[in-house]
Amino acid sequence: MAMTDPLGDMLTRIRNGQRAKKDSVLSPASKLRANVLEVLQREGFIRGYSEDESGKHKALRIELKYFECEPAIKYVARVSKPGRRIYSGSKELPTVRNGLGITIVSTPKGVLSDNEARAENVGGEVLAEVF
Repeated sequence: MAMTDPLGDMLTRIRNGQRAKKDSVLSPASKLRANVLEVLQREGFIRGYSEDESGKHKALRIELKYFECEPAIKYVARVSKPGRRIYSGSKELPTVRNGLGITIVSTPKGVLSDNEARAENVGGEVLAEVF
């Protein structure tokens, strides 16, 4: 069966892996997923990620991060879904938990966090919120 929301699937794998206290999780590889993981790594929500070619298809091994036995990611949610896309200008980008969390935005300059998008003065599709 075809997957309708690959990015939502990856975020759910991360959420489920952290609830199960896993060190790492696997997700099928794509450029968009790798770009989102790059933002999560820059912002300190995951330890890192790497390509895993041990299976039939390429996958991304996501190294999860914990702080004092608590997951670094308390909340992760997909904002723009396949049935309803959400776009925002640079001035209207939402803040998560008064700036403690981040919003991941797909812009013409690549996938950026909300702070980076404001600094670059670009808007785009709001992909996810992470806290």
